[in-house]
Amino acid sequence: MKVLRTVVADDHDVVRKGLVFLLSRSGRAEVVGEAKDGRDVLKLVAERSPDLVIVDIAMPHLNGIDAAAQITRHSPGTAVIVLSMFSDEDYILRALKAGVKGYLLKDTVEGDILPALDAISKGRHFFSAAIGEVLLEDYMRQLKQKGLSDSYQLLTDREKEVFQLLAEGKTNKEAAGILNLSPLTVDTHRSNIMEKLNLHSTVELVLYAVRKKIVF
Repeated sequence: MKVLRTVVADDHDVVRKGLVFLLSRSGRAEVVGEAKDGRDVLKLVAERSPDLVIVDIAMPHLNGIDAAAQITRHSPGTAVIVLSMFSDEDYILRALKAGVKGYLLKDTVEGDILPALDAISKGRHFFSAAIGEVLLEDYMRQLKQKGLSDSYQLLTDREKEVFQLLAEGKTNKEAAGILNLSPLTVDTHRSNIMEKLNLHSTVELVLYAVRKKIVF
């Protein structure tokens, strides 16, 4: 399994050093930089092009979610995991819209770090269990408010295959290569998926997949 070159950002020395220790002990990550604020983490990403950044939400100078948004926009090859004490829905949705690949809670990070690294290595998302529960509750509430039933079963088998690959962060071209289809065919499937599930963006597609536990 690939060893992930990782930058860790947290303004609390004890938390940051503890996370560095967990990563180093895992054998699946090499810490190539540490930052104490959001602006420093952007500089480290530009200088060292890491595979993964783990960033605290509550960072000085630039908060973790806004830092994550800049990283995912300017360094698409770098995955971002947010680390937080908070599991409220607003933080989670803002983080997902920023393009993060994971959301870990500080009180469960020791048990979550290995499966999170495994998921990132495979190009997948990972969320602490409590985060998945929040997303599922929100999803069920939305269904109830709209008077809708679960529409996932409306998808064909091929559409479900395309859906999972897109939710895992694959591009149309990458999904086409995996499924031995043309990119145009994948784009058609994507349009059909979005229409059937009443989704309007990639962020909504990923949220739906997480809530349905299709990706983790």
